[in-house]
Amino acid sequence: MTDKGREFDINTYRVTSEPYYAEVNGEVGLFTTAAKKRMPVMLKGPTGCGKTRFVQHMAFRLGRPLITVACHEDLTASDLVGRYLLKGSDTVWVDGPLTLGVKYGAIVYLDEIVEARKDTTVIIHPLSDDRRLLPIEKKGQVIEAVDDFMLVISYNPGYQSVLKDLKQSTKQRFMAIEFGYPPREIETAVLEREAGVDREMAIKLVRLGEKVRNLRNHGLEEGVSTRLLIYAGELIGQGVPPPRACEAAVIRPITDDPDMHRSMAELVKAIF
Repeated sequence: MTDKGREFDINTYRVTSEPYYAEVNGEVGLFTTAAKKRMPVMLKGPTGCGKTRFVQHMAFRLGRPLITVACHEDLTASDLVGRYLLKGSDTVWVDGPLTLGVKYGAIVYLDEIVEARKDTTVIIHPLSDDRRLLPIEKKGQVIEAVDDFMLVISYNPGYQSVLKDLKQSTKQRFMAIEFGYPPREIETAVLEREAGVDREMAIKLVRLGEKVRNLRNHGLEEGVSTRLLIYAGELIGQGVPPPRACEAAVIRPITDDPDMHRSMAELVKAIF
């Protein structure tokens, strides 16, 4: 059995150009301080509100590689830590994303951590306190994280349930930054830049977003994300009529309910 972890080039995970991010409430300073003090960070907020873009932006600002893991219910500890694989006639060890981050000083971002199995999330506990250790049971090793390693997790509190929530023993290991949908002026500026629409169209899309989000009190599971508003703006920029663009990028992705569909279509008609 051989160890091939040394062959990995961490530079493949560097963010080479600065992702656009509009700061809302001092989160850049908080994250920078957490990185300096080697604190793990938890990002809380609804889908599509900018959590992933924020992490990409901060990885660039801090000059650290970023390894992102999209968590799912079949994610195992081996998926994070690594495993032995057959390569020709040899059995070789291949580091997982968490091990690579610990060794090479990357930001490891576990996106939607509640989707992972609970027995998998336990592996991050010794990394998210002052020990900063990663046990690799299959190799009989314990690795201490280098100084630049940073653990970041995210989840959507709106989907909390008995089965899909973080244990308190996990939550209380992290400094938390709360995210929400951006204020009107910031979201307008984001749409102008990211969707390439003029200010008048960006204002209309933001107004639609605000009105749709208000429907959460009337049966809608979750409000429309800034991401979907950007998609609508991009469609409009390519010549798709606004009502059709909003139906494709806003209404249909977030509801299958015919009554809710009609209500949102009326909002689109009133605004555009």
